[in-house]
Amino acid sequence: MDEVDANVGLIFTKLDSWLDGLFRLLPNIFLALIVAVIFWFVGRGVGKLINRAADQRGRDSLGEVAGSLVRWAIAVVGFMLAVTIIAPTITPGDLIAGLGVSSVAIGFAFKDILQNMLAGILILLRQPFEVGDQIVSGGHEGTVEKIETRATMIKTYDGRRVVIPNSDIYTDSVVVNTAFDVRRSEYDIGVGCNDDWFAARRIIAEACSCVDGVEEDPAPETIPIELGDSANVVRLRWWTKSDRASQIRTFGEVLQAVYIALDEEGIDMPYPTQVHLFHDQTEETDGNRKLQREGWPAGKGDVPKSRTELTGQGAESA
Repeated sequence: MDEVDANVGLIFTKLDSWLDGLFRLLPNIFLALIVAVIFWFVGRGVGKLINRAADQRGRDSLGEVAGSLVRWAIAVVGFMLAVTIIAPTITPGDLIAGLGVSSVAIGFAFKDILQNMLAGILILLRQPFEVGDQIVSGGHEGTVEKIETRATMIKTYDGRRVVIPNSDIYTDSVVVNTAFDVRRSEYDIGVGCNDDWFAARRIIAEACSCVDGVEEDPAPETIPIELGDSANVVRLRWWTKSDRASQIRTFGEVLQAVYIALDEEGIDMPYPTQVHLFHDQTEETDGNRKLQREGWPAGKGDVPKSRTELTGQGAESA
């Protein structure tokens, strides 16, 4: 069996060469650390400047995201320079080529995250809505709390937080309830068929206009929209402040004021009614209008007799 001889001297020679190389690289390593630290602090300073400039323009969310991206971009550049200082054989072109290959792999691995990040940046740039706006998206409604690079957080009216991915918001429809100062509300009111439409519409509009929170311009208006089976329908439309609290509070006050005004003026507000007539379908007289009374209006002349009359006549004849 052959024996393997260990050359201890060769091992120490190799270790010594590594230590010599390390000592020779110490100045480069020290310089690379200084460069990396300088670029890190420069990135933080530029990021703060961007944040401050965005805050002055009321774009604090955009400033936070842009400052973070610029800070990390400067830090990456500093790291690449530090690597070239430590290893002069590595050129910036080699690093960029390697970064390009790595970015493709990272892009496939974190596709959803990068998609949400890009959507968040576009939302912050285009500003379809801002922090504090009340929006409806994906079946959720609430007030925008924060817009981050990955998701947008909204607070629902019942005090819950919903985190919606930015890609969903950017690719789906979003209703911004507070995009404008005022918004319109409407409600359909049934008026008695025998009541005066003009009087009823006047009473409804006047009652609505007296409610606190209803805008004077545009003024409330009424529109007849339907000749119903049990009532004539009038649609009342009015404008309020666009926030949810003002809209829902004024909505209830308007309904109460309109009901009281119509009731005081004697205007009927009918509700749908139905009449069901039942009769025995097993009698021999079923279908014979001369003998069957149920379901036919009372009157004079040649009309069917009631079942009581028919039964009484039958009993007397017997």
